[in-house]
Amino acid sequence: MSFLGNSVLAIWADVETSGEADYNDWHTREHMPERCGVPGFLRGRRYVAVAATPKYFMMYETEKIETLASPAYVERLNNPTPWTRKCLALFRNSNRTACRTTLSIGRGIGGAMATVRLGPSVGREQALRRWLTGEALPKLLDRPGISAAHLCEADVETTTVETVEKSIRDKPDEVARWVLLVEGIDADTVRRACADALGEAALERQGAEPGAITGVYALHYIL
Repeated sequence: MSFLGNSVLAIWADVETSGEADYNDWHTREHMPERCGVPGFLRGRRYVAVAATPKYFMMYETEKIETLASPAYVERLNNPTPWTRKCLALFRNSNRTACRTTLSIGRGIGGAMATVRLGPSVGREQALRRWLTGEALPKLLDRPGISAAHLCEADVETTTVETVEKSIRDKPDEVARWVLLVEGIDADTVRRACADALGEAALERQGAEPGAITGVYALHYIL
């Protein structure tokens, strides 16, 4: 199934080991319900690494990119609960990126997801986008076990709005320029699909800069 809405908030982070149990409880019981209660937030997911760094990947599907800078959402970002303050202080190596959804195709939500963080080389944005949306990602859906594929592109202005929550994390968030998301029935299925079709050499031939970062995650929770 394609994403709900036309934008995504993508977040990768490690969590201090001593606080992981509390983090997962907070994220399930308080944080994700709070976020999904903001107008325009349509669905939230949390994943845990199978073969990836950082350990956790979290994402929210939203109605539009403006949702991620709306007064209702920014109010929550600037007024974190005590439990949120405690858990955000546990975050390490965080990457938080608000994205416009360029392509979202599929037949359902998979139990595993591969994330690929990449950037286009200068002057090759259109060629890379055309290959991903017209060839590479649609062909992935022909593979047994692959349920969905998505291309998301960062909206830097929306991503970089300053908030209280950002000041709680240990350092400024990294930002992903483009994000590929591939869903499938299990981790090995999405790992093989990305290795075959979206490996670093193939991406570079089509216009990506060197250094794409691929991680494989298992679905932890969805709301």
